[in-house]
Amino acid sequence: MLFLKLFVPAIFLALLCTLPAAAQTGGGEDVYKIGNGVTAPRVTHQVAPDHPSEGFRVAGTVLIGLIVSSKGEPTDIHVVHSLEKELDRAAMEAVKQWRFDPAIKDGKPVAVRLNIEIRFHDM
Repeated sequence: MLFLKLFVPAIFLALLCTLPAAAQTGGGEDVYKIGNGVTAPRVTHQVAPDHPSEGFRVAGTVLIGLIVSSKGEPTDIHVVHSLEKELDRAAMEAVKQWRFDPAIKDGKPVAVRLNIEIRFHDM
């Protein structure tokens, strides 16, 4: 049986270190790095990925990259580190349904880029 364990304590999410202090998304919204006055977003609604078909025995981590918008919605969702096509798809579909309290800069909500690890354990 496949067991899923999501690691997002206090939204401990890996960040892309090469991102400048603020970059723009396709929607025209500035995207910031967490730190230096930008607080991390907080998960308010988390959906676990659907389990793949019976007999599926793979364990590991799918790393999902995304932008959390200033409205707390995940956008630009993509696989940074793949595990297996079906697990990658399930992880992305689940993260699309997540909601966040947005990151804050100078008292206002802002968009941030981050990565989320979704770990699958074979039990």
